Amino acid sequence: MRLSTKYMGLELKNPLVPSASPLTEKLDSIKILEDNGASAVVLFSLFEEQIEQEDDTLDHFMEYGTDSYAESLSFFPQAHEFTNGPQEYLENVRKIKEGVDIPVIASLNGATPGGWMEYAKKLEAAGADGLELNIHYLPVDFNESSADVEKRYTDIVSWVKSNVSIPVAVKIGSRFSSLPAVAKALEGVGADALVMFNRFYHPDIDLEKLETRRQIQLSHSREIRLAMRWISILRGNVKLNFAASGGVHNAHDVLKLIMSGADVTMLASALMAHGPEIIKTIEQDLITWMDENEYQSIAQMKGSMSLIHSPSPQTLVRDNYMRTLLEFQANNKL
Repeated sequence: MRLSTKYMGLELKNPLVPSASPLTEKLDSIKILEDNGASAVVLFSLFEEQIEQEDDTLDHFMEYGTDSYAESLSFFPQAHEFTNGPQEYLENVRKIKEGVDIPVIASLNGATPGGWMEYAKKLEAAGADGLELNIHYLPVDFNESSADVEKRYTDIVSWVKSNVSIPVAVKIGSRFSSLPAVAKALEGVGADALVMFNRFYHPDIDLEKLETRRQIQLSHSREIRLAMRWISILRGNVKLNFAASGGVHNAHDVLKLIMSGADVTMLASALMAHGPEIIKTIEQDLITWMDENEYQSIAQMKGSMSLIHSPSPQTLVRDNYMRTLLEFQANNKL
């Protein structure tokens, strides 16, 4: 009970939740995560493109003429490149739900309002306890305003919330003109939680082959500061739950994020680097730290360092900025 927390209406035994990754795709690996202490799991994502490729008409137009231009062959993944199709994904959700005792959160990954959103209802019917909408969108249209981008998010969430009864979390990026306004808008259309933040994988250029090179680099603990800052700003000003994603590798990372206001902390890179056993290690280290510092529960520390306790958050943010620069300058004088 000391480590218990509540997220999206789900009662969890601790704040350690494996996020969507190859480790959360199959029942066998998820059972190992559960055995090592995971309190819930976010399944590997079902992508908008997978769903749309089931449409033979769309598939025809995606394929038509691609042999005319060599570079066009690599624009989109082909259907066979996905491990499973949408129907297999739904069956996998049923199998996983039956095979584990922890809450199962399905993940839908998309960027445009469309038919793929119908799968929210199918995932609920398959037994998912919750749904994470991973809206992975990077605007490149010069005629699309920031208001247009934000409306894209609220339209998707509004439709999904109107069609399912399970709780819905929204995984977003950090690049908005006003994150507080976006959080308020998502709360207004019914979102239950925010997952902060989506990682944008930046491509590199191979100078020998003169082509784009795609690669994933695992996160590191320094990355928690972005989520830590924004969760501390939002906590208490909206009724949403918060999941911190990106850079969670040890108990100190978890503690900092919980004190900032996170309800759960999500792990992926740590699991990839150290294996499922890292969950047990973090859990035990949390208990040890809490004993040494006389904390009785996660609830006691949650949000204790958030900006809701500051009489002037804007002044505090500005003050931190200036002091950081001045201290750096003072410590690096020649």
